Amino acid sequence: MTDETYKLIALLIYMAAMLAIGWWAYRRTSNLDDYMLAGRGLKPGVAALSAGASDMSGWLLMGLPGAIYLSGLTEAWIAVGLTIGAWLNWKFVAPRLRSYTLVANNSITVPSFLENRLQDRTRVLRVVSGIIILVFFTFYVSSGMVAGGVFFESSFGSSYTTGMLIVGGVTIAYTLFGGFLGASYTDVVQGLMMVIALIAVPLVGIFLVGGPSGMAESLREIDPAMLNPVAGTTALAVISALAWGLGYFGQPHIIVRFMALRSPADAVAGRRIGVGWMLLSVTGAVFTALVGAAWFQQNNLTLDDPEAVFLSLAQTLFHPLVAGFVLAAVLAAIMSTISSQLIVTSSALVEDLYKIVVKKDASQRLLVMLGRGAVLVVSVVSILLALDRSNSILDLVGFAWAGFGAAFGPTILLCLFWRRLTAAGALTGMAAGAVTAFAWGTSELSSTLYEIIPGFAVNLLLAVVVSLFTRAPAGMDKNFDEARDLARRGAEDPETVPAR
Repeated sequence: MTDETYKLIALLIYMAAMLAIGWWAYRRTSNLDDYMLAGRGLKPGVAALSAGASDMSGWLLMGLPGAIYLSGLTEAWIAVGLTIGAWLNWKFVAPRLRSYTLVANNSITVPSFLENRLQDRTRVLRVVSGIIILVFFTFYVSSGMVAGGVFFESSFGSSYTTGMLIVGGVTIAYTLFGGFLGASYTDVVQGLMMVIALIAVPLVGIFLVGGPSGMAESLREIDPAMLNPVAGTTALAVISALAWGLGYFGQPHIIVRFMALRSPADAVAGRRIGVGWMLLSVTGAVFTALVGAAWFQQNNLTLDDPEAVFLSLAQTLFHPLVAGFVLAAVLAAIMSTISSQLIVTSSALVEDLYKIVVKKDASQRLLVMLGRGAVLVVSVVSILLALDRSNSILDLVGFAWAGFGAAFGPTILLCLFWRRLTAAGALTGMAAGAVTAFAWGTSELSSTLYEIIPGFAVNLLLAVVVSLFTRAPAGMDKNFDEARDLARRGAEDPETVPAR
């Protein structure tokens, strides 16, 4: 058999497994709560690996290694900021959000939680939240489609469009039928594949380039400053990279995993598993870039697309069948994120827009059908956007990440930890944060300071100021105290917290 045949066999096995999990989940999905949140029954390990896999996407195996391959360790500050942000998110947001969404009328989406938490009778907050999710997730899903096209182009020499359609088709299929449960369990398999591949590739590669000393010598020949994390950079650039960590508090596809935990107590185990997975993964991604740069330098070769360094190394270092499974880990990263984002976008369309604007009392059967239809529609739009691959994967991800972080991050934190927040304050801050991030990110200012920083700051400031000048509805203090006590009680005795 040819090398290409071996690799295709590995990819077909992987894709068949994902479709099988989607079918298994389909048979266990009967209503909208199951489809959107898996009935709030995720175990901490599933939630942690699902959050990690859906978070990192093709950025981890392609975008980040590509950036470090080009510029050295100055790009690694993003990984540092993300790791800190992930730990803070699991530590402080996860247990309180799990409790408060239960208290707030058993909310199953981020927009519905904001409406119920702040008792917004106008429904404007929920609708605006749903629109923000639709806009930014369209860009985010599109970045995954781009990564899929680049993957097949680099690995098999197929056309960009063909690769994008293959990745999109398989992901849409298992997400369409399996819903949140299918996306979560495919994420577990995909997360394990990612971390194994990110350990194996640099570990084998470092021996082939002469060990750590041989790698360092080659990197110094490329650029003496390549291993210096502050060389050629500025304080603002480092702050911008670290600020990626702020985005975690407002990513709907990540924090929805907290809402689906069995109990607030599960956040402790989830944090340990999730952050441990992340440390191994980002370290592997950094060393993949460094080993790749050294290997290409030693062999006098040029890599046309830096974002394909992981793909090129995997095919060079391993037997074609093994390389096929390693390459499947890249697909896992891409597809896990797309599936999670499609589910959240679907929930925004059905739970937060259709039920509010069109028909409140629709049947569960109709709502699940509409949810699947929404997955299909958003997928098609994202594929159409991805046909123009002028932006890099990292650029697309960075833009969407900042949009969500600026729009929802301060709002979620204030909802959970400041009882005085009002619907008017949240709406003003959220809208202003989203607009600021969008405008800053599409201007020349984004080259100086990452747009999440001004967007986050504007949201936080306006939300606090407007809330202090507006009146909160009666009963909000009682719910705030109940959610806080539930989180504390759940951490001490999980049996006291109901699953639904």
